[in-house]
Amino acid sequence: MSITGTLIVQMIVFLILVGFTMKFVWPPIAKALDDRAQKIADGLAAADKAKAELSAANKRVEVELGQARNESAQRLADAERRAQAIIEEAKSRATEEGNKIVAAAKAEADQQAVKAREALREQVAVLAVKGAEQILRKEVNAGVHAELLSRLQTEL
Repeated sequence: MSITGTLIVQMIVFLILVGFTMKFVWPPIAKALDDRAQKIADGLAAADKAKAELSAANKRVEVELGQARNESAQRLADAERRAQAIIEEAKSRATEEGNKIVAAAKAEADQQAVKAREALREQVAVLAVKGAEQILRKEVNAGVHAELLSRLQTEL
């Protein structure tokens, strides 16, 4: 065989091989490459979408955290105000109670002072009667002189 015939046969075989490859091998490979490119594009789109959703979720979380912080700070402030109000109320009640106790103690002291004065008046009256009795050296009748004794008691 001559080189020209070999070359022509090789060209025909090559063209048949190219035709066969273009008809039967190339379409599945192209389809597989297109499917792969589509999957990659879908994956990138899903990743972008997930990234956007993550960003939005982070923003929502930050907003919620800010609201929770504000709410907790407000609750703490309310609790502190309530505690101060309770303390002030307890102080005012304690002051009132102390004033009542002091007033009751003063009233009791006044009553005891009055009782002590009465007892002292009675003792002075008895001593005065005994002194007068000893001076006069005679017995004084308490029943007869009751008016005199009561007047003397009121004067003392």
